[in-house]
Amino acid sequence: MTESDEESFIYLPTESISSLGYLETMEEQTMREIKKYQDTLKALEMDHLSLESGREECEQEASRHQEAAESLHAKLLEYEDQAKAKELAFQKEMEWQMKERNQLLQEKEALEKELEQIEKRSIAQESLHKVNTSYPERSVVFKGHVEEAEKEQTLPDPVVAQAQVRCPIPEGSALITFEDPEVARRIIEMGQHRVQLDDWTYVNVKAEPMTLLLLASVEISVARSPRQVLLSGLPILSVSEDKLLDKLELFFSKRQNKGGEVDHVERLSGSGHVALTFVEDGVVEKLVQKGHFQVPIGKEKHEIKVSHYVSGEITDFQFRPSVCAQTVLLSGIPDILGEELMREALEIHFQKPSKGGGEVETVVYVPTGVSAAAVFEEAKT
Repeated sequence: MTESDEESFIYLPTESISSLGYLETMEEQTMREIKKYQDTLKALEMDHLSLESGREECEQEASRHQEAAESLHAKLLEYEDQAKAKELAFQKEMEWQMKERNQLLQEKEALEKELEQIEKRSIAQESLHKVNTSYPERSVVFKGHVEEAEKEQTLPDPVVAQAQVRCPIPEGSALITFEDPEVARRIIEMGQHRVQLDDWTYVNVKAEPMTLLLLASVEISVARSPRQVLLSGLPILSVSEDKLLDKLELFFSKRQNKGGEVDHVERLSGSGHVALTFVEDGVVEKLVQKGHFQVPIGKEKHEIKVSHYVSGEITDFQFRPSVCAQTVLLSGIPDILGEELMREALEIHFQKPSKGGGEVETVVYVPTGVSAAAVFEEAKT
């Protein structure tokens, strides 16, 4: 056999030494190789089965994910449809609200026009209105007049409050009025004062501003009576008042004079006018519309003016705080001297320029256990 022949064939020995140390025949060696490949094939088949099982699990997992994705996609589409439906419903709601708003605005404008017309008519036929009167600021001063304080404090009468202001004084205190408001201001700024009563006794008192409530405004409700008229322009006659009232009642009770049954007739004191009250509604408007009547009284006819009877009452009033410029409240005075002695001691102390004082107009001391009210009067300018 040549060298080239040897290279072209695989040399298979007929005998080999096994791992056990003895010689194997070709058949044994072949069987061993077959066994080895059978084992390898079995292992590969096991691997194949394992891979196939893993592939099936992966396919099942992928199928589940696919189903979940499809479900999520379906829900997303459902949500999108719902969102579109809500958006459409919202747009329709907005359009409806805009239409409703426009309609309400139109109704509002119509009502405003109607209200304006009613107000115009009401101005001409107004039967009730309010008059608000504001009072200018004014200053008051304490002149020394003191009254016994009332046990029950009530708001002052607005009319009376214009002339005088009554203010309760706390017990154990005093009011002192200076001629110069600058002295009062200085005493208040100093605050605490040490007042000498005798050679060995001193008391500490506190100086405070005296704040009063003064009338600021009054609101009066004025009402037209639906069954009363006011007769004015009455002449001065020699006939008695009763006879005059009888003549007026008789004249205005007749239908031909646009009158009606009279319930009451009254002469108003202070004005000389007469108030007529009728039993029925509607009479007043007819009389007021005509306005003037020729009424026979005595031997002559006299022109009488008929107008609405207007009554008024105070419905509200406002007060504003006002500091009395010349008067100072002294508080915290102990009850160790009689009323007159304490008053003199306070007056002497607060007249001294060295103590910040000045000329004193009046001093009032209210001992402990005494109730009093100071009367303030309008200061003269």
